[in-house]
Amino acid sequence: MEINDLTPAELRVWQAFPRGEAVDFRTAEDDSAPDGADWGPQRTVRAAVLRALLLDGPVESGEVAALKVAGARIAGVLDVRYATIDSVARLSHCHFEEVPDLSGAQLKYLNLTGSRLPGLAGARMRVDGGLRLTSCRFRGRVRLGGAQIAGALYLEGAEIIVPEGTEAPVLQLHQVTVGEDLCASRLRTHGEIRLDGATVSGSLRLENAELRRPGGLVLHAEALEVGANVLCRRLGAHGRIDLRGARIPGLLDLLYSRLSNPGGTALHASSCVIGEVWLRKGPPMEGMLNLRRSQIDHLNLAPEMLSDQVRILDLTYVSLTPHVPPEHRLPMLERDGDTFDPHGYEQLTASYRRTGDDHAARLVQLAKQRRHRTTLPWYGRLWGHVQDATVGYGFRPMRALGWLLSLLAIGSVAFALDAPPPLKADEAPHFNPVFYTLDLLLPVISFGQEPAFAPEGGQQALAYVLVLTGWILATTVIAGVTRTVSRQ
Repeated sequence: MEINDLTPAELRVWQAFPRGEAVDFRTAEDDSAPDGADWGPQRTVRAAVLRALLLDGPVESGEVAALKVAGARIAGVLDVRYATIDSVARLSHCHFEEVPDLSGAQLKYLNLTGSRLPGLAGARMRVDGGLRLTSCRFRGRVRLGGAQIAGALYLEGAEIIVPEGTEAPVLQLHQVTVGEDLCASRLRTHGEIRLDGATVSGSLRLENAELRRPGGLVLHAEALEVGANVLCRRLGAHGRIDLRGARIPGLLDLLYSRLSNPGGTALHASSCVIGEVWLRKGPPMEGMLNLRRSQIDHLNLAPEMLSDQVRILDLTYVSLTPHVPPEHRLPMLERDGDTFDPHGYEQLTASYRRTGDDHAARLVQLAKQRRHRTTLPWYGRLWGHVQDATVGYGFRPMRALGWLLSLLAIGSVAFALDAPPPLKADEAPHFNPVFYTLDLLLPVISFGQEPAFAPEGGQQALAYVLVLTGWILATTVIAGVTRTVSRQ
């Protein structure tokens, strides 16, 4: 490109490039044309000029060339596909008429902070430093699939608004590799963000982001791998978040978040491996929570945030907080469809035992037996009701003593008022109504009273009831004790 063909604005940029000097076209009237559409020729730079500088711009000995432009209107398409660019490029607070095409390009550093763009094409691009899209406004899709960024990727305060009815992802970051953090705090999107298969060596930051795609997939991050944390504090997500198969060694922070997808799944995080999950202090989740087959070291989950549908089949966790009564946790296990998952009850029991709350652990085991009872045939359910009423499936052993004392009192009073006749009057021991009743109730122990007397009429009916009740009581106690001992 000949220097004589340049406009005054372009000449300023051309002359500043060899020395890496900044050219700032911004004026106090910028607010009157926030999108730069009305900026005149004094602030307009052709994309072809920028391309010529980036690919083969002038250099000066002892200086570091760099493209640093602020507040310019970029006319035409900045097309540097598959090019190798050795200089730093900073085009901040600029207005792009056309979608820049950086597909397959290799750059040292790119900064588009505060710019307005109709979109961005950067699939498979490589950036040796960072890529900064902070506070950018995009009126179309941002395509960075397969990009390799050695430094950090900044999308803080960015906004991506596409026309209604757009089905393709508005932010494509699938298979992207980021050497440091992916910072997207305060990001605003209307459409799907695609992050599946992405690798972030640092943390993924989505604090205070607002992601909207009601009824659809708003964040697709299947098989996401991060080196540290996924920080989503105060995230507002209107649509489905999919984290299936994600690997997060640190923290998944969802404190104060609003997750909403009525009639569908709000958070799908099955088959994940996560260090810690914090899901507390926000409004109740609208939509299903799916944590099936995931492995979580520490689960910080507030019961009041859960929706009516929870899927936790084969979920494994080491610790569970906050410490609340089991009555607040058990509904979580009962909302997993019609599936009886004994593993879920065992996990909850173990978490209470680790904190030393054996009473809560027993209540969870009792709830497990009651839930299991609903899956049995009628005779199994009947026997289950008997065990529950008598000894609470072995977790309430004092009930057996209560039943024993009650039956002993009834039998002792009845037989004291109307003693049964002896079988052999000259050989029978002195009748004792208490020990006679104990002989009937306890099938193993004998005090010599029961075989020496022969009850008649109503006495005989009462004796039969006491014998039968004693056997049932003994059987349920043995079954409950056996279950408890085997569990220990």
